[in-house]
Amino acid sequence: MSKTAVITARLDAETLAALDALALTRERSRAWLVAKAIKRFVEQETAFDAFIQEGDDAIDRGDYLTQEQMEAWIAQRYPAKDAA
Repeated sequence: MSKTAVITARLDAETLAALDALALTRERSRAWLVAKAIKRFVEQETAFDAFIQEGDDAIDRGDYLTQEQMEAWIAQRYPAKDAA
């Protein structure tokens, strides 16, 4: 069995009412919904941070295109069509 911790959060009345309505609809507690939301948020933000780090690491290795190189690549890949 995993250990859990109790945290406190302040919600405005409208958000709390929406949370309660969702809890009723899902037949779950506020705590269950909040824990699930926090877990999802942390997973998404952690993945985003890893994505950013991957880009930073690529730049550190010199594995990137300059603005000019990217523009040339796009121009080659998608040549402008004559407006005839």
